[in-house]
Parts: sequence; structure tokens; C-alpha cells
Amino acid sequence: MAEQSPYILILYYSRNGQTAELATQIGRGVARVSGIEARIRTVPPVSPATEASLSAVPDSGAPYASKADLAECAGLALGSPTRFGNMAAPLKHFLDTTGDLWLSGTLSGKPAGAFTSTGSLHGGQESTLLTMMIPLLHHGMVLCGLPYTEKALGETETGGTPYGPSHWAGTGEQLPISEHEKSLCQALGERLARFALKLSA
Repeated sequence: MAEQSPYILILYYSRNGQTAELATQIGRGVARVSGIEARIRTVPPVSPATEASLSAVPDSGAPYASKADLAECAGLALGSPTRFGNMAAPLKHFLDTTGDLWLSGTLSGKPAGAFTSTGSLHGGQESTLLTMMIPLLHHGMVLCGLPYTEKALGETETGGTPYGPSHWAGTGEQLPISEHEKSLCQALGERLARFALKLSA
């Protein structure tokens, strides 16, 4: 059996599709680097109804992530829309199941970054990215942001931070992802892929 290629896990939750589009753009950045692949996965919504259950495969979009997807990745891009300056509950719920990976140090030393989408321009992009990094630090992951050598970081009039890519979606009709936002997503994907290969060498 052939050995599995290393991959960057792009793990996200998306409510209206913007965070999912950011994940796709990050995957394009990973694809620029030979010898590593992108694996895009999402998490199911959570429900207050205790009898609610979901199928193992969503009706459309990326498959649901398993803990094995996380455990076996060479690097991680973690994405969520902002919820009061923090990640959305479904993604937090998934991370809360990873105590065994923390205990074993499975993710320690692997590169990780974060990405987000917000309805308002100053509605928590940076705080969401920073708070998403806290569980990654607990796992011993090596955080990867975006340097100001990325030209789009200094030119963007929408999303984009040194803490990771972001998108300003707007509170009415959803704004499309800008070219600067796409560029920064792709830059993060490429950086994670290159770091993953170096750290695993």
C-alpha cells in the first residue's frame, strides 16, 4: 500500500458560505507547493435538541472532519465565522473532543494558522483569530500568521490581518471575497504547506 501524502487540514465551520470560500482559497495556496496536499473538512452544526442527529456526510460541500483527519495532518488551517469575537460553537465543540490528542502530544510541533469571516469590518476579526489560536497553543502547534511582506496586507480595504486571512462579508447582501482577501488566503496556505514540509523533514 502506498504511503499517504502529507496534507494540510483545512478545518472550518461556515454558516453562509463565506468561510467555506476562504477555505477553498487556502487550499489553492497549498496546491502551489509540491509534495503536500490540501484536505478540506467541515464540522456539523450543533443543536440544543438532544435527540437531533446528523448524517455522517453533509448534503453538499466538504465532508465532516474526523479526529483522524486532525491527528494525521502535517499542518492545520482553522476557520470560523466570528461569534461575539470568538469562534462559532460547532468548531469549538469539535476541538473540545480532542483531549486525547492533547494528552498524547499528537499535534505538537505542527504548523497551524487561523482564518475568519465577519459581518462587520470591525466586528471581531482579530479577536476571533487570536482566540482561535489558544487551543492550538495548548496542543503545542507552531503558529503561522501573515507577514507584511505580503503586499495585499498593506493594500486591503476589506479583510486581512497579520494574525491570518479574514473576509468582511457585510451585514446585508453578502459581499464577495476581494482579490486581496483571496491573495492572503492563498499566501497562508502556501506558508503552512512550506512550513509543514520543513518541520517534518
